[in-house]
Amino acid sequence: MIKLFQRLGVCLMGFALFGCSSVKVSDYAQEKPALDLSTYFNGTIDAHGIFTDRSDKVVKRFKVVIDAKWTVQNGNKVGVLDEAFTYSDGTTQRRVWTLTEIAPNRYKGTASDVVGEALGEVAGNALNWSYTLALPVDGKVYNVQFNDWMYQMDDKVMLNKAKMSKFGIYLGEVTLAFYKR
Repeated sequence: MIKLFQRLGVCLMGFALFGCSSVKVSDYAQEKPALDLSTYFNGTIDAHGIFTDRSDKVVKRFKVVIDAKWTVQNGNKVGVLDEAFTYSDGTTQRRVWTLTEIAPNRYKGTASDVVGEALGEVAGNALNWSYTLALPVDGKVYNVQFNDWMYQMDDKVMLNKAKMSKFGIYLGEVTLAFYKR
């Protein structure tokens, strides 16, 4: 019984950032196809997604068209992902990510609405990103933490699931399906 309460305590402390999960990107090291960000995110990619709140209600649907290009700068792969969002309510948004490979299978990312840097790691077919997004809601901007997982399914399809939290409180999820043209 004591071990159960100890585990529950550790889980509750861990939930503050990412929920009760012990999943690591290395758990996917043997999964195929092996994800190479500069190969998959190169060219035009279409994505469709939803945002669900903490009760699992879909509160927003959207489409994204991504124009992605990679170069080598100072010996590092650098990618620019220009994302054009169209939401179900007719609003639009643009986010331009700059991704830099900082070590084999490790990346940092920046965008104008990302607070600081996103940090990510690839293993097998998976990428795990952690970052804080400055999210505008009803005229205010909230800094929301994202724990973002992407899984390459084949050479055309990638699935994405991102959990959102604020002050350790689960807010909802973003789910996306990417299709490479």
